Amino acid sequence: QVQLVESGGGLVQAGGSLRLSCAASGRTFSNYAAGWFRQAPGKEREFVAAISRNGGVTYYADSVKGRFTISRVNAKNTAYLQMNSLKPEDTAVYYCNADTKGTDAIRTRRGGDYWGQGTQVTVSS
Repeated sequence: QVQLVESGGGLVQAGGSLRLSCAASGRTFSNYAAGWFRQAPGKEREFVAAISRNGGVTYYADSVKGRFTISRVNAKNTAYLQMNSLKPEDTAVYYCNADTKGTDAIRTRRGGDYWGQGTQVTVSS
């Protein structure tokens, strides 16, 4: 199975930017659709973005559309989430997600089969 490790989280002021990375190992990453979820304190985990195996198709939650960009470099076994114009309500633990069944599996409440450990993003006002 694939292992996922997130990095790039941190503390940023409102209006700032961060780029999260999700490094995959153990399996051929190009066989997996990838995505990002987040969970804020006291709230349910929610879908943020997803990308197809070859990177040609992307999906976003309405709350991040136009501010966040998901991408991937299969040769580096890595997916990214570029987050711009950050808001305090973006504060959460962000999780990388992957599944061989494609973006339809990720774009569900449960998410795909494989998860990273999460990285904290804190946006101060």
